[in-house]
Amino acid sequence: MSNFFTENIQEGMNYLHKHGAFLTAKAGDITNTMTISWGNIGFQWNRPVFTVLVRKSRYTHDLIEKANEFTVSIPLTDKMKSQLALCGSKSGRDINKLDAANLILCNGKTLSTPVIEDCELHYECKIVYKQEMNSDLLDSDIKASFYGEDDYHTIYVGEIVDCYKIEK
Repeated sequence: MSNFFTENIQEGMNYLHKHGAFLTAKAGDITNTMTISWGNIGFQWNRPVFTVLVRKSRYTHDLIEKANEFTVSIPLTDKMKSQLALCGSKSGRDINKLDAANLILCNGKTLSTPVIEDCELHYECKIVYKQEMNSDLLDSDIKASFYGEDDYHTIYVGEIVDCYKIEK
């Protein structure tokens, strides 16, 4: 893969942190997406990586564990605000979020996990490292602010095996 992953970091991270993105996982015939607003793109172990955090209570967590891969689709405008809100507030255990949000999946270029068609920026990631958070090692202010119910994240480091921008 070329260094394309660096070309859109600022724009992609800006939208991820301000508006959110879709984290999609597929295990067998089951596909689910959720909204994320935390994540990082970087370079570790001589490879481009996308790091995401998923709470163990989330339906997507089960799928990522089985699939060992994920995609991140980032809309570069606020046109998908309502879909991001729905996918961040409902569980795939209870409803089909893809149908409820009228999201269209399309095949990724490299992995079997699809991407969200109406987004402009896509990252296909193969998990190369995962770690359950150790609450004993976490800053007490962060723990108090984000983990009052002890629902900790698993941290996934995904090697970016493909990334592309689709002009809309």
